[in-house]
Amino acid sequence: MDNFAVARQNMVDNQIRANKVTDPALIEAFLSIPREDFVPSDKEAVAYVDEDLPIGEGRFLIEPMVMSRLLQEANINETDIVLDVGCCTGYSTAIISRLAASVIGIDERQSHIDTANKNLAKLEIDNAGVILRDLVDGYSEQMPYSLIIINGAVQYIPENLFDQLIDGGRLVAIVKGQGEILGKAKIYSKLKNSISSRFLFDAGTPSNRSFSKAHGFQF
Repeated sequence: MDNFAVARQNMVDNQIRANKVTDPALIEAFLSIPREDFVPSDKEAVAYVDEDLPIGEGRFLIEPMVMSRLLQEANINETDIVLDVGCCTGYSTAIISRLAASVIGIDERQSHIDTANKNLAKLEIDNAGVILRDLVDGYSEQMPYSLIIINGAVQYIPENLFDQLIDGGRLVAIVKGQGEILGKAKIYSKLKNSISSRFLFDAGTPSNRSFSKAHGFQF
């Protein structure tokens, strides 16, 4: 077992399982995806640290313990069509691809998109792709989705993202007001054009700057 494989196993044992993540398929997904491939070369040695990892241009990979908990609460299944908003270099997209029928990742930086699609191809993932889009717009061309995931803490959720969900669809995000240190992970459910939400857990995830304006759909 190489050093990265050992680090990956330690991440699963000490960060993910220790954070009440028990779903076998999700754990296997984290074990199968090399996180070090989704970070800049100068960050490979710290790819598995238990903190949010900056990857350049103001972006970051969410710490494994928070990402895994968020994905478990999303209850992804093999029939889900997923939109992964703010996927950066595609690590979250790759993880989700192991669980869902298909996943589209969107990001605003071409360099991150190129890295993401290169890694998806390297891993022979054929049910996922990453494209260039403004995050607040989502990707209506392939709607509706049964699940939307937003990476990074947000001040608001645009109504048009809820419009892109199927009836019975869900959206998971970490909502954090301006100046707040801790955000609240929530799952939103859409039923007959009505949106409800449920609190999941607190998270100190950094903000996604694309969702920093105080307008849009909020609870």
